[in-house]
Amino acid sequence: MADGKLNQGNTLYVYFTRYSSWGSRVELLISYFQIPCDVRMYGLNNPAAAPPSRFVGGLLPALQPDPEDEDFIISDSLAICEFLAEQNPELNLWPKDPKLRALARAAVAKMHSGFSELRNTYHTNFFGKYTGQVPLTDAGAKEARSMVEIWSKARADTKKRLQELGEEDGGFLFGKFSIADTFFWPVLWRFRSYQLPLTGISEDGLKWMAKMWSDPVVKKQIQEYSKQAQNPLTRIEKYEDIFKGNPNVKYSQFTEDWSFEPSV
Repeated sequence: MADGKLNQGNTLYVYFTRYSSWGSRVELLISYFQIPCDVRMYGLNNPAAAPPSRFVGGLLPALQPDPEDEDFIISDSLAICEFLAEQNPELNLWPKDPKLRALARAAVAKMHSGFSELRNTYHTNFFGKYTGQVPLTDAGAKEARSMVEIWSKARADTKKRLQELGEEDGGFLFGKFSIADTFFWPVLWRFRSYQLPLTGISEDGLKWMAKMWSDPVVKKQIQEYSKQAQNPLTRIEKYEDIFKGNPNVKYSQFTEDWSFEPSV
């Protein structure tokens, strides 16, 4: 392994990303910035689609940056994204402006270490659709409110800062697309799947949500999730119909052509 920029023979080991909040973040980042990478997907608790033995019992995603160095494996989605940002400084995976970069890192850190109720109660499943009286705990409602506050503040702070700099606002959380947007991407699935409330979100926060759902690269990722869904080996049963048995909740599936309508 040479000093400086590593050989970009990246291999990403990840669970099927139509269910994987952590893996889908890294996959979207790689796709958006066209970072060379061989993405290999596996099933959770599925012997027919199990990851290599060295990852059994461990957490994915995991990135192997050098095909000749099997001992150098980066686990944890944030660590992977930080590594890719360092290896590709010209791509500006974080905002160029130091103030916006600090704010973006702070927002991602909050997502990475917090929101345990949303994370553990409302599991990610890109196509899962719950209607009716979807249970919402007090903790879940509080975290949903905190989440939309992060988005609204990010957009307000970004607009103000870019105006000070005289730079164009791309409409993403911190101006141009960045690691921050990838980290909140699967959270948008949760809000859609479980009808989580958007109470308190700003107009610019809603516009960011609409931009994410309509972005061409994101829509290409959605097509990839659809391809995964056609393969029965990708199905992870524990994330399907988590309220099964509750007569007040109906479970169905979103279709690929669903579109976001910005309303609270």
